[in-house]
Amino acid sequence: MAMGTVRTGVVQLPLHEGRAPKWLYWRMVRLARGISEILVEERGRRGLLERVSDPLWFQALGCVLGFDWNSSGLTTVTSAALRDALNGADVGIRAAGGKGRAGETLGEVERGAEELGLSDGRTEELKRASRLTAKVDSAAVQDGYQLYHHLILFSEDGDWAVVQQGMSAEEGLARRYHWFSGSLRSFVDEPHSGVAGWESRVPVLNMVAAESAGARRASVDAASDVGALRRIAGGYRALDEYFGWSGAGAEVYALGGDLDVDWGALRRLYEVRPRTYEELLLVRGVGAKVVRALALVAELVYGERPSWRDPLKFSFAHGGKDGLPFPVDRETYDRTIREIEEMARSVEGRRALSGLRGIVRSTRGRSRAPWTPDTCLCTGSRRGATPPARGARPSRRGGSRPDRAAP
Repeated sequence: MAMGTVRTGVVQLPLHEGRAPKWLYWRMVRLARGISEILVEERGRRGLLERVSDPLWFQALGCVLGFDWNSSGLTTVTSAALRDALNGADVGIRAAGGKGRAGETLGEVERGAEELGLSDGRTEELKRASRLTAKVDSAAVQDGYQLYHHLILFSEDGDWAVVQQGMSAEEGLARRYHWFSGSLRSFVDEPHSGVAGWESRVPVLNMVAAESAGARRASVDAASDVGALRRIAGGYRALDEYFGWSGAGAEVYALGGDLDVDWGALRRLYEVRPRTYEELLLVRGVGAKVVRALALVAELVYGERPSWRDPLKFSFAHGGKDGLPFPVDRETYDRTIREIEEMARSVEGRRALSGLRGIVRSTRGRSRAPWTPDTCLCTGSRRGATPPARGARPSRRGGSRPDRAAP
């Protein structure tokens, strides 16, 4: 999609357990490598990163690679396959991170940047981007989803894209966040290139919304006024009573009369005296509770109300692992891999891409199986669709339920 255009919608990403079968995963890696090589040849490194940052393109890529069409595992396993594909290809792009690799990500960024010949300054910029994107989606956007997956892809030109995902164990759902350096004006002002998932059932504190600009400035000021935070903690009634709210979603700050925050982190904020909201988020120990407490001070003391707007914005070529919409056809999958790899290597193959694009245009809108777009691309995309019941598990039809890449 065009990075300057906002496209909205919902996609259901139910949480699934298990591992991707090795026979499928390494085919995914090979096919992802061939697709990446062709895309870089046709659209350049920046073009590939821009597409990865589009949630609908990424969803379609996971489907083309033969993984679940709507599960949380589509994000984690497709990310892992793309990471292994790019790190093994000579296209000037490296990837770092993935599910369960948070402690390794910055080291992987350093190694990848060294392989690409990036300067120390560029490497530090990439590490800062990795840390800030993770902090924004885990603390500055509080939508009920806990971040557990983070992948950053970066090129020798200095461009980067981030794909990360949070989970709601209570709802049994996941939400995916996309970033692209090429469309980024600020890490804390409408920064996402897309957010895919189901609409949140809980009020969403969105400190990176454009309408939260005043609350961000007030939060930076409040970081130097710990006394105001303590006075609020000891003197105010529960927030729903204070503001006259009622209903199940009333206690939006979830603080009541007791601010359960890390006072050590607030002390560090006072000592560091951050000048911007980005600097505030990067202070060690600043998490969701500190952000929420500062947002409360911003509203009650400085009169700057934060946004409660959910940032949610928002193809089967080889079948799906669980047999939906049809089982993975291994013979067809292997033939596609061979042909894609050959096209990536040969001049004749590159010329054939124009014909391939014509085929894509001519088959747009067709379906290999009697599967409607409403149910094939992303469940819940129909207007008026009802989200799954709390705690309900998605139906399972054969096979394992992968949410982890094969080793």
